[in-house]
Amino acid sequence: MQNKLINRCLIGIGMAVLLLVVVLVIRTLSFTAPPLANITPEPLDLDGRAIAGRLSQAIQFRTVSVQLNQRETQQQYRDFIDWLAATYPEVHTAMPPKKLGKKEGQEFSLLYTWPGKNSELPPILMSAHYDVVPVIPGTEDDWQHPPYAGVVDDTHIWGRGTLDDKGAAIALMEAATSLLKQGYQPERTVYISLTSDEETGGNGGTAAIVETLKNNGTQLDWSLDEGSFLLHGFIPGVEPPIASINVAEKGYLTVKLVAPGKGGHSSMPPAETAVDILAGALVRLNQNPLPGGLEGLSKKLFEAAARHMSFEKRLMFANQWLFAPVIESALEQQASTAAMLRTTTAATMLSASVKENVLPIEATATVNFRLHPRDSVDDVLAHIESVIDDERIKVVVRRGDSASKVSNDEAQGFRLVADTTQEVFGSVITAPGLTIAGTDSHRYQEIADNNYRFNPMLVSREDVHGFHGTNERISIDNMVKATGFYQALIRNANLHPQ
Repeated sequence: MQNKLINRCLIGIGMAVLLLVVVLVIRTLSFTAPPLANITPEPLDLDGRAIAGRLSQAIQFRTVSVQLNQRETQQQYRDFIDWLAATYPEVHTAMPPKKLGKKEGQEFSLLYTWPGKNSELPPILMSAHYDVVPVIPGTEDDWQHPPYAGVVDDTHIWGRGTLDDKGAAIALMEAATSLLKQGYQPERTVYISLTSDEETGGNGGTAAIVETLKNNGTQLDWSLDEGSFLLHGFIPGVEPPIASINVAEKGYLTVKLVAPGKGGHSSMPPAETAVDILAGALVRLNQNPLPGGLEGLSKKLFEAAARHMSFEKRLMFANQWLFAPVIESALEQQASTAAMLRTTTAATMLSASVKENVLPIEATATVNFRLHPRDSVDDVLAHIESVIDDERIKVVVRRGDSASKVSNDEAQGFRLVADTTQEVFGSVITAPGLTIAGTDSHRYQEIADNNYRFNPMLVSREDVHGFHGTNERISIDNMVKATGFYQALIRNANLHPQ
């Protein structure tokens, strides 16, 4: 009797396992993508070496926005703007940039208005910023080529701003020039925005552009700015490049943590100094990140990519009810993918004593959080207080911005960007995504129905080390394709107005 009962249990378990396997396999077999369209891009009639030469010249202007309070930098900005006018006369004749104002930072951002034939159609805006972050002092010799020399070799243009974001700014100018030379006029009005202070938050020029359009009663159908790229080799097991057309961006919160101390001579330290108190708080924040998970936009992006993976990997994504912890654990192993799952925490600046043998009376740390759309500024502040759990630590908010609104990835603007990407780059995966850093789009959302964040350039893991880092570069082929993309997008947007 007992053996029969055991056999029945084993049969039941076997049947349950078999049923589970069947369910997993069926769900996996249905979790596939249709074959990518076999698109062969038309050759672009553009002079890559000439475009590279003009980007090289642009790189040589040191438009470092964090140094914009210095006269030398202000002159670099003025020289760059004069160079733009001399280099792209067709653009400046057909659509002279509007003067935005005389307040600090406003005079250097440029808004070009390309009037459309039909004023009833909602306008669109394409944007890039030409300001750059500084080169970290002492790292100049680590660059393969001097960071502001704009060296062009057989395949690449090198220098600060090539990827972030002068490359896109020059590609926009090149595209507009090419279309103007062909006598092209858009059906709907096209705005081109070249901003000068994106790297410092856009409080001057970018804000002035938005205010100008708002005062004119302008409501954009959609805007396109930086945000992501055609990503190649970023997700293991996915061979085709992924065009991550981002429809939202993370929020931004910076706080200063202040820990008190009694000071005195370092030869007689107390049991706990201000530095010790602060270090404990930072360790607790690092070890207790905000909750995360694969959901929302991140889930859409990874599921779009996963449909092109091998069977065993598709099996996990098709059955996240069972394998979600395994997937999320794998994504957490890489900083770029981990950042898409949660609000991130990064201690970036520290300060304490003024001398090596003096105990500090105060130790401070600056901590930067990039807010996932699921978390508000108040949520993160509450998390900080709860995790630190030390009344001695004072939390001072330096800047706090919520995540952006989420734009519609089924709207015509998104499809235009996706279709134009495939038209220029061929058979690639397109999917909505989340920008883990900040862009000017968080301001454009005030005046646009939808905001998209995508640079039409193919990047690899090797390329991304140049973002705000050393040996920033962009390929000549990327500059040609980016120029071709902006040309095609302007034409396509006017062929299919809403």
